[in-house]
Amino acid sequence: MMQQPNSTAVRTALWRALHVQLDAPPHILEDTTGLQLIAPGEDWQQRPDMDPVFSRRVRAAMAARARFIEDLILHEAEKGITQYVILGAGLDTFAQRNPAVASRLQIYEIDGPDTLEWKRQRLIETGHPIPSSLHFVGVDFEKGQSWWDTLLHAGFNPNIPAVIACTGVTLYLSREAISQMLQQVATMAPGTKAAITFLLPQELLEEEDLALQKASTQGAKASGNPFVSFFTPEQVLELARENGLQNVSIVSPAELKARYFSGRTDGLAPASGEMFLTAAIGEY
Repeated sequence: MMQQPNSTAVRTALWRALHVQLDAPPHILEDTTGLQLIAPGEDWQQRPDMDPVFSRRVRAAMAARARFIEDLILHEAEKGITQYVILGAGLDTFAQRNPAVASRLQIYEIDGPDTLEWKRQRLIETGHPIPSSLHFVGVDFEKGQSWWDTLLHAGFNPNIPAVIACTGVTLYLSREAISQMLQQVATMAPGTKAAITFLLPQELLEEEDLALQKASTQGAKASGNPFVSFFTPEQVLELARENGLQNVSIVSPAELKARYFSGRTDGLAPASGEMFLTAAIGEY
């Protein structure tokens, strides 16, 4: 029996699909490809984590998170960047939904070998071509494999710039592991752009998100993948600079809300628990 993908990757993909199915247009992101790959039972919307009301702000946040990254890579691709690294790719479907842009990029999806092999098989089974420019970079983090060494072995060129995106990962990592990742990102070629998400501590959340974060934290702990790291914006900036990153900034939940949700009449807004660290390598 083929190993199933990471449960967090599945949940995130289902939330993106739920946004399209339940929320009014215009949608922040049109992504039901992950749902097609997962092919859950007809009752998948009855899952407690898919509750239409309880999940509303988190599915909006997941759509906004993916849209932010998508806007970044589309913008940088227009400027000539040709490499895109997705660290903790899960069931990302950028390559399937944007074939014209993807054909101009070398895309490296980094995740656990089981999740990536499952995804590769499902893409084949559902009739999605796998272009030679899409590289599945399986890294066994539990065995101490280096994502950077494996990325280089997969053909990544460290001498030219890239976009590197890492979403929904740092919350599971220790401060030391995050520092190691940031140090590696800081060594990438000048012109590289990075976008990495971090979780905010409970005291910085909007009140309506407290129950959501508590449920998420308890669920993560029960599944054996507890949340480990929470940071204030100031702490993230300090950590980034300590590890060699310059020209860094924070994109707050409020900024994401203003960028993607202003003018909506249905009151849809993203949960307030996650921010982006962005960095431009080689720019001061």
